[in-house]
Amino acid sequence: MRNFFVTGFALALFTTAALSPTPSAAAGSGSHKQLVEFELMTWPEVKDALAAGKTTALIYTGGVEQRGPQNANGGHNLMAREIVKAIALRLGNAIAMPVLPLSPNNASAEFPGTIGLTNDVLEAVLERMVEQSIATGFKNVVVMGDHGGGQGEGDKNIYRKVATKLNDNYSAQGIHVFYCDQVYMPANAAFEKSLADRGYPPSLHAGVTDTSIMMYFDHDGTYVRKNLISTAVGIPVGPDGKPQPNAPGAQKNGIMGDARRSSAKLGKEAVDLKVDYAVKQIETFVPPKK
Repeated sequence: MRNFFVTGFALALFTTAALSPTPSAAAGSGSHKQLVEFELMTWPEVKDALAAGKTTALIYTGGVEQRGPQNANGGHNLMAREIVKAIALRLGNAIAMPVLPLSPNNASAEFPGTIGLTNDVLEAVLERMVEQSIATGFKNVVVMGDHGGGQGEGDKNIYRKVATKLNDNYSAQGIHVFYCDQVYMPANAAFEKSLADRGYPPSLHAGVTDTSIMMYFDHDGTYVRKNLISTAVGIPVGPDGKPQPNAPGAQKNGIMGDARRSSAKLGKEAVDLKVDYAVKQIETFVPPKK
C-alpha cells in the first residue's frame, strides 16, 4: 500500500514532458540572471544555470498546520519559499527546488488546520526528490526543513537518514547529499535567545518568532490577521522552554507563547539569521569558488 501511494505521489509531483536536450543560448540570459527558483525557470534556463556552475540543489520542506488564530495554516510553506530563495541567492551556486508542501504531522478536528505526512512517506518522497535532482544534473543536493516533523533525534531524523543513505550511494560518482540542520533549531534557538535578552517572553509554536516572520513576508495582508495580534497569546512557555498549560490565564488556541509583540522588523531579523546560519553550514559542505 505504501509503495502504491508513494509511486502515485511521486508521479504527480515529477512527471514531465519529453523535451529536446539542446538549450537556446539566449533563453537563460538577460533579465533572468538572478532567477534561482526551479519552478519559475524554463528548462533551457536550468540547463544554462547548471553549465554556469549552479550545481547545488536546495530541497526545503514546508508544511501545513494550524498556527493559532492569527496566522494562515500554510505558514511553513509561505516562509520556506522565501527563505530557500534567499539562501540560494546568497550562495550564488545553488537553485531552490520546489518546496515540499507537507511534512510529518497529524490532523486535528479541534484545531482544523493541519494536514501531515508520516515519517515513512516523507522518507520516500525526499529520496525521490533527491534522486530526481541528481538525474537533472545537480552534483550536490542539500535537504532541510522549516518544520520540526522528521527532524528528531537519532533514527527519527528523516532528513539526516536520507542524506546519509544517498550520499553513500552517490559519492563514488562525485555527487553528494547533505543535511542542513542549522536553518531550523539552531537558528531558531539563537533568535529566541536574542528576544529573551531584550525582554520578550519565551515562545514556541505560533509565537512571536513564527508570527513575525510571516508578517515580514506578508505583502498583501493574507498571511497574518493583524487585527488579532493584540490578543495573540495562548499557553505560556516557562523558563525551561516547555509549555505550561495549567498556568493562570492559559488559553488553548493553538499558540504556545505570546505573539502580541510580533513585528515585520523582528521577522526580518529572524530570516536574516536563518539564512546566515544555513549559508555558513552549506559552504562547509560545498566551499564557494574563489
